[in-house]
Amino acid sequence: MQKYFHPMISRLHRTLGFGCIVLASLIALAGHSQSSGDFVAKSTNLFAPGVIIALLQKVNDYQTAHPVMKATDRNWERGTWFTGVMAAGVATGDSRFIDQATRFGESNQWQPGTEKSGANVLTCAQTYLELYFLTTNHAFIEPVILWVNSGRSNTPSGAKVWYLEGGRRYADSLYVGAPPLAMLAKATGNSQYLTWMNDFFWDVQAELFDSADNLFYRDKRFIGATNLHGKKIFWSRGNGWVFASLPRILSALPAKDPSRPRYEALFKQMAAAIAKQQQPDGLWRPNLDDPEDFSMPETSGTGFFCYGMAWGVRNGLLDRATYLPVVRKAWTGLAECVNADGKVCWGQLVGDRPVAVKAEDSHEYITGTFLLAGSEVLRLIKMGFLTSATRASHRQIEPANSTERIINSSTAVFQKYGSL
Repeated sequence: MQKYFHPMISRLHRTLGFGCIVLASLIALAGHSQSSGDFVAKSTNLFAPGVIIALLQKVNDYQTAHPVMKATDRNWERGTWFTGVMAAGVATGDSRFIDQATRFGESNQWQPGTEKSGANVLTCAQTYLELYFLTTNHAFIEPVILWVNSGRSNTPSGAKVWYLEGGRRYADSLYVGAPPLAMLAKATGNSQYLTWMNDFFWDVQAELFDSADNLFYRDKRFIGATNLHGKKIFWSRGNGWVFASLPRILSALPAKDPSRPRYEALFKQMAAAIAKQQQPDGLWRPNLDDPEDFSMPETSGTGFFCYGMAWGVRNGLLDRATYLPVVRKAWTGLAECVNADGKVCWGQLVGDRPVAVKAEDSHEYITGTFLLAGSEVLRLIKMGFLTSATRASHRQIEPANSTERIINSSTAVFQKYGSL
């Protein structure tokens, strides 16, 4: 293993060369997952609908039983998890996901988050709005509408630039803050929300987008900076935040909205740039411009990328022949980073730049990105875009109970809410 000095974090670290499957297996054999026993080698079809549904349930059940944030939390970490919970509910047709999301909203009294960043505050509003689209219960979104229109300094009605964090524009804001505004416009018919969103999104893009590489810097501190190898610093999850925001914005935008072509063009540019950085194991590394910077896999960025590309193929924006193999590899790699308990491993903890990741690293928002990815892969399979392919997996994934009932229910949900 190579040891070197990384100027952006000002400390020594070790890069790890282990592949996800190899190291996960070694950890299991060493007793790291004593509570659930060793991983079980079994030929598992990771593209069978019942297996995907079971895996989504298992991962979500694990996170529910092992929360990271306090019970009353409604900020970005948990809010991101629940964007995945809602996606899983719609994709699988399993009402338990939707019920869980409804309890989340009820426990919060449908209030936005409590952070200072106006963008972060809106993360949980995505779940409230998606529940509104399923129920048309206006009580689910009324507090958010009041907050956005309150004139506070961290709201679009109160300041032109309301979305800073620590005085800086930041890539993460485009996932947590922009889609809720598009959804509010769809829910209310008020185009002012789209005006606010467009001003916000393209202001951040103008500062942080590198047009030479078609990728985003996390914030202005990284523009022009390089690592020890002379490479740019394009944080994987930072680009994941932006890339995953675009399907959510486009899903809510009217088909003939004049801003739509610009969002679609950015989505295609980023998809091509991101796909080129996928590694042989299907996962991306913490620094997209330099896989050797931190050479271990990273699942939160990968989850966002898999979600976005699967959505793009399903909606006809990305070429099937080019991107389905990327999605297939990404989902296989992600599924193989779930341990026997249902924990999504190899996910970078809270931060703002590429750093070393450990196998045991995970968080609520990492579960969210996994649920988003699996939900879109499932929808691709339902549409016949992805076919089953059996491969050896390092653990046993038991089919869900009453899988056939869940799949049939899923079909009905697609028919009613397929635009979500």
